[in-house]
Amino acid sequence: MATEPDRAAISQAIRALTHGETDPVALMATVACEIHHAHPLCDWTGFYRVVAPELLKIGPYQGGHGCLVIPFSRGVCGAAARTGQIQNVPDVEAFPGHIACSSSTKSELVLPVRNGRGTLLGVLDLDSDSPAAFTKEDEDWLVPLLAEVFRDAT
Repeated sequence: MATEPDRAAISQAIRALTHGETDPVALMATVACEIHHAHPLCDWTGFYRVVAPELLKIGPYQGGHGCLVIPFSRGVCGAAARTGQIQNVPDVEAFPGHIACSSSTKSELVLPVRNGRGTLLGVLDLDSDSPAAFTKEDEDWLVPLLAEVFRDAT
């Protein structure tokens, strides 16, 4: 099994499937599905949506169950939402306050998701059962793709 995703092919599929869509849940469902099935190291792929001040709730995802609610004050997803910064965690056991939604998760990449007006819609959470699964290349690929896809989300 390859460890590098075909980022160009995933991006092309996501762009084609989401063209003209503005509903954030529809966009999240499509992005999660495409990344999950095409990135060889994603074992859980999904979104946590901002539903109240300082509160994330599970959104569309692929994989086993996820945590239902995550406050901004807890875990990797909360840190990404709270700080607005990418959280690339090669070893989740070493992350202070990590929330173990799945005991098999070894590494995680979480990216804040904003619309074109700068509103935080949620975070994209990629979990892997492999340590250090996500790279700077994944970050550099996903940040502009998410900005493009969610630009007109309402």
